[in-house]
Amino acid sequence: MTLEFDVRHRLGAFTLDARFQAGPGVTALFGRSGSGKTTIVNVIAGLIRPDKGRVTAGGVPLVDTAADVFVPAHRRRVGYIFQDARLFPHLNVRQNLLYGAWFSQSRAASTDLMRVVDLLGLEALLSRSPGRLSGGEKQRVAIGRALLSAPRILLMDEPLAALDDARKLEIVPYLERLRDEAGVPIVYVTHAVAEVARLATTIVLVSEGTIAASGPAVDVMGRIDLSPALADADAGALVESTVTSHDDRYDLTVLTSRAGEWRVRRLAAPAGQKVRLRVRASDVMLANAEPSGISALNVFAAVVADIASAQGGSVSVRLDCRGDAIVARLTRYSVERLGLEKGSRVFALIKSVSIEQGVIGGRATASHTS
Repeated sequence: MTLEFDVRHRLGAFTLDARFQAGPGVTALFGRSGSGKTTIVNVIAGLIRPDKGRVTAGGVPLVDTAADVFVPAHRRRVGYIFQDARLFPHLNVRQNLLYGAWFSQSRAASTDLMRVVDLLGLEALLSRSPGRLSGGEKQRVAIGRALLSAPRILLMDEPLAALDDARKLEIVPYLERLRDEAGVPIVYVTHAVAEVARLATTIVLVSEGTIAASGPAVDVMGRIDLSPALADADAGALVESTVTSHDDRYDLTVLTSRAGEWRVRRLAAPAGQKVRLRVRASDVMLANAEPSGISALNVFAAVVADIASAQGGSVSVRLDCRGDAIVARLTRYSVERLGLEKGSRVFALIKSVSIEQGVIGGRATASHTS
C-alpha cells in the first residue's frame, strides 16, 4: 500500500507545503526540530484538518479538500505511537495489548496477539503492570497495541526520543523486525540520523515546511547538495554490505560491499547477513596515492563524483567507490592542496572504530566485547 501526501497548511507564522509518497517499509520524515515533521503526521492521523490538499492511503482518500472529504481520526485505521508509551496503568501488558485488538474487526484476535507478542518479544512481560516495565519495554507494548488495532498505516513520532542510549539499543532491533515482517507501512518521525541509518527504507527530508528531498535512504544520504538541511555532524553516506566472516583473533567483522572489503568492530551477525553502514563525512580522509603503513583498515579506490560549494572553510566531496557513494568533508585548503576536481582518482580512508555501533543496521547488533 502507498500513502500519498500533498498538503498546504498554515499554522501561525509557519506554512507547511509538502508532497511525497510513502510505500512499504519505513519512510523516515527526517529534519531539524521545527521543520514540520509532526505537523505532517498529525495531518495523516486526522488530528489536523489542512487548509488545502489531499492525502490517500492505498488510493482511498483520507483528506481531499477539493471534494470536501475529511475522514475522522477514529475511522482512519492509523496506529500512532508517541514519544511516551501512554499505556493504561491499571491494565497489565496483555490487557493493554488486547485493548488495541478491540478496535480491530479481525476475528482471529488470539492468533494476532501471539504473532505480535512473538514479533516484539513480549511473552515474558504479559502479566506485568506498566509500572514494572523499562522505557523500551513500554514502547514495545505501545507498538504492539497499535499493531493489534489492524492499522493500514503506522505513525511513529520520535518514539525513541525519551529513552536513554541503552534503551534505544534495546528497542531498535524490534523496530527492524517490525519494518521487515509486519507488512504495515511505517511513517517514522525523527531528527536523529542514527535512527534513519538503521531503519529507513525511504527518507523524506523536511526543511522549513517543504520537502528538500525524497527517495531511497542510500540515495538521499549520499547527496552533498543537502548539507544545508542537515547538521554538520549528520552529513555522511549509507553503504549496503554483507557479512563475509568474523576475525576472532582481533574481534573484527569482515563485510563486503561494491566498494570492496570492510573491517568493522565485531558484529553479532551471521555470514550472509545484510548490514547497512553509516560513514560520516567527517571520518573520511582522502589521499592522491594508495597509502601504506597506516592504521586505517578500510581503504578504497574512488573517483570524485561531485564537489559542493564551500560552506565556510569546509567542502563536501562525493566519491564513487565502484558504485558505492561515500561523502568526505574536507577543508578548502585540503581540496586545493590535493588538486581535487570531478574525475580525480583518489583513495578514501576510513578507520574501523569510526563506524559507530549504534548506526550499524540490518538485523545485526554490535557485539559489546569490542
